[in-house]
Amino acid sequence: MTVRTIGIIGGGQLGRMLAMAAARLNFRTIILEPQEDCPAAQVANTQITAAYDDPAALAELAARCDVVTYEFENVPVSAAEALQRSVPVHPPAKALEVAQDRLTEKRFLNGCGIETARFHAVDSQEDLEAALADFGGKGVLKTRRLGYDGKGQRVFRSPEDDPAGAFEALGSVPLILESFVPFDREISIIAARSGDGTVSCYDPAENVHRNGILHTSTLPARISGETASVARESAEKLLAALDYVGVIGMEFFVLADGVLIANEIAPRVHNSGHWTEAACIVSQFEQHIRAVAGLPLGNPHRHSDCVMTNLIGDDILDLPGWLKKKDVFVHLYGKTESRPGRKMGHVTELKTSSQG
Repeated sequence: MTVRTIGIIGGGQLGRMLAMAAARLNFRTIILEPQEDCPAAQVANTQITAAYDDPAALAELAARCDVVTYEFENVPVSAAEALQRSVPVHPPAKALEVAQDRLTEKRFLNGCGIETARFHAVDSQEDLEAALADFGGKGVLKTRRLGYDGKGQRVFRSPEDDPAGAFEALGSVPLILESFVPFDREISIIAARSGDGTVSCYDPAENVHRNGILHTSTLPARISGETASVARESAEKLLAALDYVGVIGMEFFVLADGVLIANEIAPRVHNSGHWTEAACIVSQFEQHIRAVAGLPLGNPHRHSDCVMTNLIGDDILDLPGWLKKKDVFVHLYGKTESRPGRKMGHVTELKTSSQG
C-alpha cells in the first residue's frame, strides 16, 4: 500500500510535531481534534473539527487517510477499533487498552518479564487501608485511568498519614496503590518498531520532574552500559508483545545498584524524546512517521550531548535569554495563552558529544 495521507488523532504539540515531520517526507496530514485552531492544525493540511469518538468524523477520517495514528494515549479504544475496520491504525488499539489503565499496564509489563513497583488494586476505602498495611503505610495512590503530569494522585509518605476519605477524595473510582521505589534517578527510553518487526532505540535520557511535570531530559544519562542495555531489551520485549508499529516511550526508576523498575509507558511520541529533534540524525517524530507509513526506520544515532528543557507556563518569559545562547534549538507550540502547568515549548541545548 502506498501511503499519501496520514490521519492524526489529537491536535496538541505532539500532533503538531508529527505533522511537521510528515510534511518533510511529503505526506499530507489530517487532524481530528474538537478544538479549532489547535497547535497541530496550524501546520497540518486539514482539520476535522469533531469529538474523537464522533462516528461521522471517524468515517470521514478513515475514508480520507491511508493510515491513522494518534498523539495521546487517551483516545477512546472504541474509536481506534472502529477505525481499524476500515484503515490501518498504528500503534494498535491494544496498546491504548494497556496504557489507559495503570493496573492493566502493570500486569502487562510483569507478564513481559519487566519488573515494576509492587501494587494493589484499590476499589474501596477498605481496599486502600489493607493495601497500605501491606506496604507499611507508605505508597502512591493513583487513579487507574486518566491523570497525567502528577494529577489524580495522593502520596502516603509515612504510616502517620491518615488515609481516611482518600478513596472518596479521588472520586471513588478504581484506583491503584503503588509501593514507594527508593530510586536514585529516573530515565526513559524512546524506541520504534516497524511493520516488519525491526526495532530501533534511542539512547536513554535522564529526566528531572518539577511539580509532577517533566522539566529536563539530559543526554547521556548517568547509567552504566549494562543498565542501558536492560532498558533497550525491556522496550524490545514490550514492542513485540504488543505487535507494535510506531514510537513508544518507556519510563524507569533506576535503583542505586543500577536495577531498573518500569514506571509507565506511553504508546506515542514522548516529551522526554524531544531532544532527538536537535541531537539526532532522525527525530522521534520522523521515526514514528516512517514506521506508520511503512518506510524503513531511520538512524537513531545521537551526534551531540544535550539538555532538553520544557518551557512550562511562565517559563516562556525566559525565551529571550534562550534565544541569545549559542547551540540552542527552540521549538514553540503555537499556543497563545500561558497557564500554570501548560507546555508552551521546549529548548534543547547542544553540547560536545561524550561518545567520541
